[in-house]
Amino acid sequence: MPPVSKTAETSGSTGAAAGSDGRALLRLEGATVRFGARAALDSVDLDVAEHEIVCVLGPSGSGKSTLLRVIAGLQDLDAGRVFLDGRDQQGVAAHRRGVGLMFQDHQLFPQRDVGGNVAFGPRMHGASRAEQDVRVEELLELVGLPGAARRTVAALSGGEQQRVALARALAPRPRLLMLDEPLGQLDRSLRERLVVELRELFTELGTTVLAVTHDQGEAFALADRVVVMRDGRIAQSGTPLEVWQHPVDEFVARFLGFDNVVEATVGTGSADTPWGKVPVPEGTPQGDCTLLVRPAGVRLVPASEGLACTVTARTFRGTHVAVHLQPHDAPRLEAACALRDAPEPGAEVGVAFEAQEVVVLP
Repeated sequence: MPPVSKTAETSGSTGAAAGSDGRALLRLEGATVRFGARAALDSVDLDVAEHEIVCVLGPSGSGKSTLLRVIAGLQDLDAGRVFLDGRDQQGVAAHRRGVGLMFQDHQLFPQRDVGGNVAFGPRMHGASRAEQDVRVEELLELVGLPGAARRTVAALSGGEQQRVALARALAPRPRLLMLDEPLGQLDRSLRERLVVELRELFTELGTTVLAVTHDQGEAFALADRVVVMRDGRIAQSGTPLEVWQHPVDEFVARFLGFDNVVEATVGTGSADTPWGKVPVPEGTPQGDCTLLVRPAGVRLVPASEGLACTVTARTFRGTHVAVHLQPHDAPRLEAACALRDAPEPGAEVGVAFEAQEVVVLP
C-alpha cells in the first residue's frame, strides 16, 4: 500500500473540499477547455482549501496539466470560472495571479547561477538587492542547498535542480504553488526521499499546493487529498486512505493497480463470480455489480483446498511479493504475500478469499 498522509475532509467524487478552516483559496466552477471536438476539461468543479495539499492523479490525456495551465492563466477557458481567494480570474494576466508554477523539466535559466534563478521572482516584484539576497539564502537553506547561490545550473544534479526550481517557485511567496510532475525526471530512490521532504516543507510553511502526477505512490505520500481524473473529468476525490480503500469505480480501481476485478452477482453473504463463491462484507447490497478483491485478500491455501491455481510469476514489491495466479478456468488473480511464503512459478496452489478485502464497485 502506498504511504498515506494525514487525513483531510473529503466530499467523495465531486472534487470539493472543506479543508482545515473551510475556506477555499482556489475554486473552479464548470471549468471547460475544448481542443476541437475533444474536451480536455469537461465542466470541472474543484475547491482547494488554504494550506491544503491536493494531488491530481490520472493517465496521460486526462486533463491534469490543462487544469494547472487554466489556473495559472496560461490557457483560456471555453466555459466556467476560476476564483482565487474569492476573486474571479477572468481577464487577469498570468503574472498577476500570484500563483507559483513548477514544471517537470524545471525550466531553470541556464545563463543565471543558482542565486540568480531563485532571486528572479522577488526581483520582478521589485525587491531590493539586499532583500533578494536574504530570500535566496533563506530558501536555499530551506531546500537543503545552503551556500549554493554561486553554483552554475549545469553543475547541478537532477535532484539539486529540482530543489532549485522549488526554491525559485517559492521565492515570490505565492498564495498557491502548483507542481507539474515535479519529480518525474528523477530516479525512484531520490523521488521517494524528496517527496517526504516536500511534504514536511509544505507543512512547515503552510503552503497551499496543487500538484499533478501520474505516480500514485508520489501522490499518496504527498497529499492531504487525492483527485483522480479521467477524460477531463474528476472521477473521484478523497483522502489517500479513502481512495485506496474505496475506489469509486472500475477505472479508478484499475488505475490504482488493482487487477482482481470481475463482474459478479451478490447474494446473501457472498457473490457468484468467475472465481466461484467470494465472501462479501456484511450489509453488501444484493444484485449485479463489479467486484474488486485486493491482493491482500487473496489467501494461498493447499492445492487441495479452495480455487485451484497455477503460479505463473512472482514480482518483488519491496514490502511483499505479488504472486500471479492463473485459475484453471477463470480470470487471472494477484495475491500479496510475504517473501518467505511466496511459492515458486509453476507451483499448484489453492486460493481462498477474505471478505474484508473485497470491495463492491458501483
